[in-house]
Amino acid sequence: MGESHPIGTKTILIVDDEALLRFDLVDFFEAAGWRVFDAEDADQAIIILEERKEIRVVLTDVQMPGSLDGLKLAHYIRDRFPPTILYIASGHVPLREDELPAHATFLPKPFDPNRLLCQLEMVIE
Repeated sequence: MGESHPIGTKTILIVDDEALLRFDLVDFFEAAGWRVFDAEDADQAIIILEERKEIRVVLTDVQMPGSLDGLKLAHYIRDRFPPTILYIASGHVPLREDELPAHATFLPKPFDPNRLLCQLEMVIE
């Protein structure tokens, strides 16, 4: 019959200006069977989100160049695309719970992508 999960369930957007880190994460999630989109800044991420409505998860770095940093991007996503699962990562800026958008998770860098994958797979299953 049909799929047991909604279309786009295992679809992630990775937003990070550090190209090597971003490409490593893209490769990691693709190898795990995810459909992956990537952006080097918030402006690109917003364009992708507007065009690709199936994106279910966004993983963004905090410190990035452009009109919005990752935290502002996460708040924008929560307002504009409320069901999106949000992970906000930083190795330089520790964030308090009250700074995060509702239902977002902070990941201090470096983080274990295997652990993140396990968390995501439990949430979306």
